[in-house]
Amino acid sequence: MRVHLVSDVHGAVEPLRRAGQEADALICLGDLLCFLDYFDYDAGVFGSLFGPEAVARLVQLRTAGRFEQARDWSRSLWAGLPDARAAMDEAIDGQYAELFAAMPTPTYATYGNVDIPDRWDKHAHSGVQILDGRVVEIGGLRFGFVGGGLPTPMRTPYEISEDAYAAKVEALGPVDVLCAHIPPAVPELTYDVLARRLERGSSALYDAIVEHQPALMFFGHVHQPLAGRYRIGRSECINVGHFARTKVPYVLDL
Repeated sequence: MRVHLVSDVHGAVEPLRRAGQEADALICLGDLLCFLDYFDYDAGVFGSLFGPEAVARLVQLRTAGRFEQARDWSRSLWAGLPDARAAMDEAIDGQYAELFAAMPTPTYATYGNVDIPDRWDKHAHSGVQILDGRVVEIGGLRFGFVGGGLPTPMRTPYEISEDAYAAKVEALGPVDVLCAHIPPAVPELTYDVLARRLERGSSALYDAIVEHQPALMFFGHVHQPLAGRYRIGRSECINVGHFARTKVPYVLDL
């Protein structure tokens, strides 16, 4: 059985459609939406609504770690729209409609930190299983899925408390393959060499790996990691890659 895994899709509709081809199943580890494209200032929700110059300013503030100023700038942009909520909803729903339509049957998907969970059921077709704190059998193996991220200064849409996240991890119990959007809390896996900062990893994921020793642990979130693979005991932890940039899925043969 051939499984393709992607994460950090960020609006890449056609590459996502191609990623499902020649695979028996697709696994998506979240961050479907593109709010802000750090490479293409015309793209994403912000690019389409506010234009490249406004996005360039926002990127500059965020990459400099000036998060409060970035939020002030963002609020000023939204305040300039006659109906900010309707504009955002239309942009988000438009992206999700295209992205879920591009997913094959079967697809197993969990949320990223920039996703909006309550919109998924509206757009997911019957071939997509949405999994968060749940276990499913794929190719005779138990795959456990944990979605979302932990609190950061970015304040992205689906950040939850450490306790809530840990409860989802604990609910899985022993699995053969552990899948999450964020990595376990290992510096080599959480450090982004381009952003030059540590992203949030999960201690609960790390502890579960140490305790249960799944054969494989897959994640995304860190776009340019210091290490793309790391072994914790017998468990191989693998960053499946920044799909929006690479356009190439990680291939797993079961």
